[in-house]
Amino acid sequence: METINKYLHEKKTQYRWVVCVMLFGAITINYLDRQVLSLTWPKYIGPEFGWTNDNYGSITAWFSLFYAVSMLFIGHCIDWLGTKKGFLLAVGIWSIGAFLHAFCAVITLGEVGGEWFVSFDKTRDIIAVLKKSNAESIISISVTLFLCARLVLAFGEAGNFPSAIKATAEYFPKKDRAFSTSIFNSGATIGAMIAPAVILYISSIWGWEMAFIIIGFLGFIWMGFWIFLYKKPEVNPRVNRAELEYIRQDKYSEDIVETMQEAQLSFLRCFQFKQTWAFAVGKFMTDGVWWFYLFWIPKYLQTVFGLEGKAQIFPLTILYMVVMLSIVGGWLPTFFIEKKGMNPYAGRMKAMLIFAFIPLVALFVQPLGTYTYWLPVILIGVAGAAHQAWSANIFSITGDMFPRKAIATITGIGGMAGGIGSFFIQKTAGKLFDYASNNQIIFGGFKGESAGYFIIFCTCAIAYLISWVIMKILVPVYKPIIG
Repeated sequence: METINKYLHEKKTQYRWVVCVMLFGAITINYLDRQVLSLTWPKYIGPEFGWTNDNYGSITAWFSLFYAVSMLFIGHCIDWLGTKKGFLLAVGIWSIGAFLHAFCAVITLGEVGGEWFVSFDKTRDIIAVLKKSNAESIISISVTLFLCARLVLAFGEAGNFPSAIKATAEYFPKKDRAFSTSIFNSGATIGAMIAPAVILYISSIWGWEMAFIIIGFLGFIWMGFWIFLYKKPEVNPRVNRAELEYIRQDKYSEDIVETMQEAQLSFLRCFQFKQTWAFAVGKFMTDGVWWFYLFWIPKYLQTVFGLEGKAQIFPLTILYMVVMLSIVGGWLPTFFIEKKGMNPYAGRMKAMLIFAFIPLVALFVQPLGTYTYWLPVILIGVAGAAHQAWSANIFSITGDMFPRKAIATITGIGGMAGGIGSFFIQKTAGKLFDYASNNQIIFGGFKGESAGYFIIFCTCAIAYLISWVIMKILVPVYKPIIG
């Protein structure tokens, strides 16, 4: 004990924050890659191929479902490969997937018109002519090709959060994990915030294809840094003994848990615990909300308010600046744990209850949009901030209750549930918007596609409270997995 106290009083290195910055960079790039399609389809890709809302909804829905299935297995794969190799594999695959999107138009032209090896600009001109006589073929082939590219992207991106959460568990004690997770998870917000300016600018100057290529290349740059910078703290020369003892301050209780579960906590056994199902329910009910905001808000601004292309840059930037308020999500449970003496699970659940009420502001998005589009922009930003705060804490729950060796597996299971939830909301949204527009349905005083958006916003608003109640019923008190 005296030796431990000596190291705790020694000045600690701060290398864990370097790792956190690397995780932040990966999440930022991840969300840039994910946003390229949602930002370019309303003005560029959709009109070029003649897509409907349902076509786009199908692509995003199957992306979500494949992402979900991949999460189920890739989390276990990362636990097997280790954080360093697992993250490298994930980023490499999703970066290749990003590149593939850029060549979907060229391949579509080759399949329909028999012309291969044509420049991007010429491809667009020829497709515009061919659409007059081959519209259905162009839609069908282009949707299939984008879906294939999207599936590659989904498979790689599925390894993102399991790797990041595992790295966090390796480099941060339990009390700091929600805060560190909220920091690197803010990369999702930063990526989404800078995406409109970067992607729409690139698309307007060099074409939407180059947006996929340039953003995709960032992943390979990140991989170069990760190879040289990441090592487990126990073997990392940049981590001194004092920092290692700080990181491993929970090691005694964790070692007991891992020793008792090492032979028993298999992949299938994970499904026997209520803690696993609580995490999965929380992800199933809420992940789709964030993905709906991410994938559909550019189209919402175009459809309801007539904003498209560069006109969306400033509103979307402001929206995601508001989402940055989510950083509080990492601090609040730490306050409950350290200042109020709560255990990690109780502190996180209390914080999550607060965050579950905030998305109710989405109920007012459509009504207040009749005054100015800035009110929906702000309210969606607030709802998005609440989601990110919720997300940072629900991810940290896995580290509170499960041994380190199982964290990526549990994260993958929860990610699968979240992807399935997103599949349903994406597919429903696409069909609902087309149906509402064609049949001019009325809901809450709104007509047509606007009514469709109002229905989805109401669903998003109440998802978190329902999720919290179910999680609390499944796991009412702190109960780590020890056998």
